[in-house]
Amino acid sequence: MSTPSLVSWTEAGQACSARWRSEWGAPPPARVTIADDNMTADAAHRLACEGTALLWRGDFQNARQLLNAMARRADRHPPKPGTSPAEAFHFHRQTQSRRARILGMLLVPLEDDYEVPLRRAPDLRLACTEAYGPCEGAALVALRELLGLVGAHEWRKNGVVVPALGDRLHPHYGVFSPIRSEYVDLVADAPLPSNALAFDIGTGTGVLAAVLARRGVTHIIATDQDPRALTCARENLARLELTDRVEVVQADLFPEGKAPLVVCNPPWVPARPTSPIEQAIYDPESRMLSGFLNGLAAHLEPGGEGWLLLSDLAEHLELRTRAELLAMLDQAGLVVLGKTDVRPHHPRASDQADPLRAARAAEITSLWRLGIR
Repeated sequence: MSTPSLVSWTEAGQACSARWRSEWGAPPPARVTIADDNMTADAAHRLACEGTALLWRGDFQNARQLLNAMARRADRHPPKPGTSPAEAFHFHRQTQSRRARILGMLLVPLEDDYEVPLRRAPDLRLACTEAYGPCEGAALVALRELLGLVGAHEWRKNGVVVPALGDRLHPHYGVFSPIRSEYVDLVADAPLPSNALAFDIGTGTGVLAAVLARRGVTHIIATDQDPRALTCARENLARLELTDRVEVVQADLFPEGKAPLVVCNPPWVPARPTSPIEQAIYDPESRMLSGFLNGLAAHLEPGGEGWLLLSDLAEHLELRTRAELLAMLDQAGLVVLGKTDVRPHHPRASDQADPLRAARAAEITSLWRLGIR
């Protein structure tokens, strides 16, 4: 086991240290100063920009207000427009990374039972346990990350309505929520090549496996390599009473054997994720997409179909061309049997403040029906 990272600081003349916790992979801050209700937003923002973390000892609700004030100051510097869609995307990601780094400098303590020892702090023990697992000792965590855990807990508790299921799914922390229902609807409406067996590659919440089961596919093997996703999918499928049809297994892409239907919804944008939830959005160097396409022929039964669910957002951002995608299909020995398109209806497609609004407005999500050449 690796040695946990520590944060060190001086408080009341005493040298102190604590375990550093960051699900986003942020390094422990090198400089820490104590902050409380007397800290102004301007001073906090300046210190954070300089790389000094603020260990909060004041009122918890005041810390939330300070974080919001710091965010407003960080947002005064929007990304440069860029001379091309790819450059605009690069500047957008740079700005997002800088903003996250600044806001991640406001820290709060966690006791060894996940209690937050601050005035007016809510009970966040369940939210922390759901995301982190059993507590391993007192720690420091960025308030921004902690609030993200609270949001994830609410999503998990309340669930997300999936129209194609006529039911709710309950995403776990770090598992992508199926809020963009258009790709789920494509799977719900496409003609099934067989109802005997299907593989769902990278199942996440289990949403596509559940849709296939509700459509009458008698046996589905749903794979994922993320332990959080595996737990999430199993819980959702149990709640939907579909465990007799869906088997959830840990695998890097494909399970053993072949199936007449293999479905995959890989991350759509070839870029590096910077947080757990972004792993469902960004696919560095198109690794998962390439892995699925290159392995599909070996896992399809004769006459079977591979269903690739993919947005063309990367094409509009000039991060991948259509010709490059078609070349990947050809090199994998695959042919396109058909393609169904749908335009997204999420609010960011019409958000005038979004620097990537032109690409999002042109975006199309497709179900590619693939066969063996």
